[in-house]
Amino acid sequence: MKELPELLRDLRNDHDLKQKTVATYLGISQQTYSNYENGRREIPIWAVAALAKYYKVSTDYLLGMSNSYLGNTNLKNYYLPNVTMHDIMYDIQTLNKNSRKDLLRYIQYLKYLQGLK
Repeated sequence: MKELPELLRDLRNDHDLKQKTVATYLGISQQTYSNYENGRREIPIWAVAALAKYYKVSTDYLLGMSNSYLGNTNLKNYYLPNVTMHDIMYDIQTLNKNSRKDLLRYIQYLKYLQGLK
């Protein structure tokens, strides 16, 4: 399980943000924020709450009590080269009900296979 500093770094990278941007949001220096991400400084509770709000995740997720973060859900971002999340969602929505069920079963099968490794 990832620790809070690593989760914060991952969230910032998922959102293509600089440390300075997040630090400005929190009203702290970039160096202080860098120390949070690198585990050299304890992250205050108020900052954890503010970051949860900023990234639209729960404090439970940040504190390791939940793993319900889906990643950056900006549909304009590229998921694969030349394929956006919007493209994928559109394609899924154009499938009939039975094909969507088959797709879900296939995704579950792939997740099962990954678990075997």
